[in-house]
Amino acid sequence: MTEIVTAFAPASIGNLGVGFDMLGLALDGIGDRVSACRTDDAGVTIVEVRDLDGKLHLNLATDPEHNTASIAAQALWNDYGDDGGVELGVYKGVPLESGMGSSAASAVAAVVAVNELLGTPVSIERLLSYALVGERYASGGMHADNVAPCLLGGMIFCPRVLLPDTVRLPAPDGVSLVLMHPELKVDTAQARRKLAQSYSMEQWLSQQGYLGGFIAACAQNDIALIGKTLRDVIIEPQRIAVVPCFKAVKEAAEKSGALGVSLAGSGPSIFALCEDSVASDLAAAMEQACRGFDIECQSWVSSLHAPGAYVES
Repeated sequence: MTEIVTAFAPASIGNLGVGFDMLGLALDGIGDRVSACRTDDAGVTIVEVRDLDGKLHLNLATDPEHNTASIAAQALWNDYGDDGGVELGVYKGVPLESGMGSSAASAVAAVVAVNELLGTPVSIERLLSYALVGERYASGGMHADNVAPCLLGGMIFCPRVLLPDTVRLPAPDGVSLVLMHPELKVDTAQARRKLAQSYSMEQWLSQQGYLGGFIAACAQNDIALIGKTLRDVIIEPQRIAVVPCFKAVKEAAEKSGALGVSLAGSGPSIFALCEDSVASDLAAAMEQACRGFDIECQSWVSSLHAPGAYVES
């Protein structure tokens, strides 16, 4: 009987508002699955891509040169594979172009599944470099703020200057994440190309101060300081125009007790950090504000300790 390995990789939030390309957080309850099995044919192929309803996905390629799962898996197979190759089945649970790390989840689930199929020659931490090969294809840059938390779980500090090393940040007690996904799409690679290439010294100093303060707040378990530092004065203002409900959703979240609110990645999803006790009400307020623009949406409440990718079977 042919061995089939299936791995799960969670959705994630890149940037986490305050840390463009350097901070990310894994999410509970939503993610991608990739199944892998050996084949006599050389290389990595994709036999199918299906959505949450089990239907063939209409918007994702099975061409192995144009799918993050196969691109990442091929990089790993090139280093550790033997005769033959691998067939992948990709099962999408993360919406495309959502700001929820869809491309990262497929890449991570693929390398975790193939690594298990090979007898785990690579540690979970070293798999980051292979998953990044797939993510680079999708987003046009070598940044790990979705891939690292998706692979490792929790909240991860992963500036490019440290890669492939990353730093796990302690998550403050009593804080939840609320993610609201409006039924819109934002292409990450296009969004990156539209960003300004230079910023003022005042902007740079402000953002560095917020990032340093946020990391200190996590280290010290200081919820009040999180509320003062979860700010993005550089990237967020350039991206909110493509999310027409953003300002209303942010205002609703802040009125409902959010510590901070920003875009998840390049959007259109919007996240908030809040104390556990207000998370459900805050999610409802964010959804209501979004639907006020006749935009359908859904939301999730997650801990800040969501697990990373793992082998299911």
